[in-house]
Amino acid sequence: VMVWLRRCTHYLFIVVVAVNSTLLTINAGDYIFYTDWAWTSFTVFSISQTLMLVVGATYYLTFTGVPGTATYYGLIMTVYTWVAKGAWFALGYPYDFIVTPIWLPSAMLLDLAYWATKRNKHSLILFGGVLVGMSLPLFNMINLITVADPLETAFKYPRPTLPPYMTPIEPQVGKFYNSPVALGAGAGAVLSVTMAALGVKLNTWTYRWMA
Repeated sequence: VMVWLRRCTHYLFIVVVAVNSTLLTINAGDYIFYTDWAWTSFTVFSISQTLMLVVGATYYLTFTGVPGTATYYGLIMTVYTWVAKGAWFALGYPYDFIVTPIWLPSAMLLDLAYWATKRNKHSLILFGGVLVGMSLPLFNMINLITVADPLETAFKYPRPTLPPYMTPIEPQVGKFYNSPVALGAGAGAVLSVTMAALGVKLNTWTYRWMA
């Protein structure tokens, strides 16, 4: 019974983190609408997605101990997001507004760090966290490049639920950051190590709690 209960607790944690990652991702997709703050939002959302991916993937990876699990977790996030964003079709949004699976390459790097260091948890935290933190903003920029022009999309598909003061307007100033990818990668690389350590620690805490 205790083995069954412990296993169910682990899977419950995994589902909760994956669902929260999905909700965060849906919000992150909105940065193309806030054209005045697009690059600021891009940086913030890149970091937030990085942290949600690394804590869940690290937890799941150390739970199974099998390299490849982080990539599977990234796939779970992707599928959850696609299902949740199906509602956007009812609002008349184009398909290219649906986010692309940008988490998978970063999750693969996490798996690679775990596999290459012979399943060493400390190396996973340090190397894996840095790799995910530095890579995800880059893949997120690729995602941004593949979607339709933000201004064109924003004006062609206005959101009826937004109040007037939130409607897209032409940018009045230059980009807030010189390099949103570099800023997101730098901050993400530092913060992801902490979140990777949390993911590993959550695993330990769960075992102790259920013991």
